[in-house]
Amino acid sequence: MTEDLHYKTIAELAPLIRDGKLSSVELTELQLARIDQLDGRLKAYATVMANSAREQARAADADIAAGNYRGPLHGIPVAVKDLCATDGVRTMGGSAVFAENVPNFDSTVVARFNEAGAVMLGKLNLTEGAMGGYNPKLDIPENPWKESYWAGASSSGSGSATAAGLAYGTLGSDTGGSIRHPAAVCGTVGLKPTWGRVSRYGVMNLAESLDHVGPLTRSAADAGFVLQAIAGLDPNDPTSLPHPVPDMTATLGAGARGLKIGFDETYASEDMEPDFAAAVLAGVRVMEGLGAEIMPVKMPARLREYMSAWPVICSSEAAAAHAETFPSRSEHYGPFFRQWLTNGASHTATELAQAQLLRAACVGELRLVMRGIDLLAGPSTARAAYPVTPEELYGPPPPERDPWTSRFTVPSDYAGLPTISLPCGLNGEGLPLSLQFVGHHLSEQLLVQAGHAFEVATDYDNLHPPV
Repeated sequence: MTEDLHYKTIAELAPLIRDGKLSSVELTELQLARIDQLDGRLKAYATVMANSAREQARAADADIAAGNYRGPLHGIPVAVKDLCATDGVRTMGGSAVFAENVPNFDSTVVARFNEAGAVMLGKLNLTEGAMGGYNPKLDIPENPWKESYWAGASSSGSGSATAAGLAYGTLGSDTGGSIRHPAAVCGTVGLKPTWGRVSRYGVMNLAESLDHVGPLTRSAADAGFVLQAIAGLDPNDPTSLPHPVPDMTATLGAGARGLKIGFDETYASEDMEPDFAAAVLAGVRVMEGLGAEIMPVKMPARLREYMSAWPVICSSEAAAAHAETFPSRSEHYGPFFRQWLTNGASHTATELAQAQLLRAACVGELRLVMRGIDLLAGPSTARAAYPVTPEELYGPPPPERDPWTSRFTVPSDYAGLPTISLPCGLNGEGLPLSLQFVGHHLSEQLLVQAGHAFEVATDYDNLHPPV
């Protein structure tokens, strides 16, 4: 085994485990040792489940030896964002309010990981309530590329752990960009599924009509493996989709030839750092070189107005989600999320209705943009990682939080469209840059295919942080 086993992909490791050339116990012990070595600094984990992980690894090895191999996640160490209910393990949602919350059941995504034979390493830190700021009583994950730089907000622990080799696949959630932001700034793949493709049963809500659950991994194929395991209809979640789940990696080698990729170069470069915009454009040209047809499109002229609706919808739905504990336990919330919930509770029905109409208009216009193309290309986020301080991240939200910074992520959350984020190079500071493809509903298989084609042509997925 090479020394950098922690940076191998699921696609590389699964055959070794299947064929008995590598044991799940060995791999799990290597991961636990690496967590012990690095996570005191990176703070990706809220809870490390070392004892149960070892039990699951031993069980996986025994099952595989007996000829009961379940698939590519069998025996693979993974972790989940700490808003996914886990039987007998505290699930805090990034909040001191839920510091003593120990569910007596598994969320569907955790149960499906277990069914796939995955080894659960633990629960990952996040912003409070999966919004923008952290609870002062809990840790802020570090970006493994550069200390004291933004790790991507809500699913920051998932991005940090995946990038740093502290898990082979993780789950995040995305309400306004929180799979894509950490994937982008930590240099991983992030796959946000179609809304409803993955059950949200047992996953703490931020804003139910916008929340998506999906994987962060180190390759497009790995994202496909994880999504394959967790997707599908769930009777416990009436919003889960009944559509059959295809083999997400069945077309992995089909390439990009013939794909029609829409690209609005102004949208992808306006208000962007020049090296970020250049990397995205270069990524689009890579796809063109692979035989894709790049088609000029124009994003909605009212996009800035449409973005202004997101804080109203998200904060209002968050206030509804936290009605049992806010304002009754408001003193236990951190200043950022407390203010967010206060804002949400103060919106009038008319304001929420107006915001929902703006969302509907954005979805309609985006549908027109997507007409005649297979994928829409652009940046995954508006900025590469940037310096942050604990005071900023623990404190109240800026008085004039600009929704425009989420213009690359919010439209597909509004519409429930699937997306994949892919590393597309490094900026002048040596920090990751990220290309995003948006697909049509239930087109995750195509996104995995396109992502793999891009990776094969560029090798950016093999860039790793200096840890």
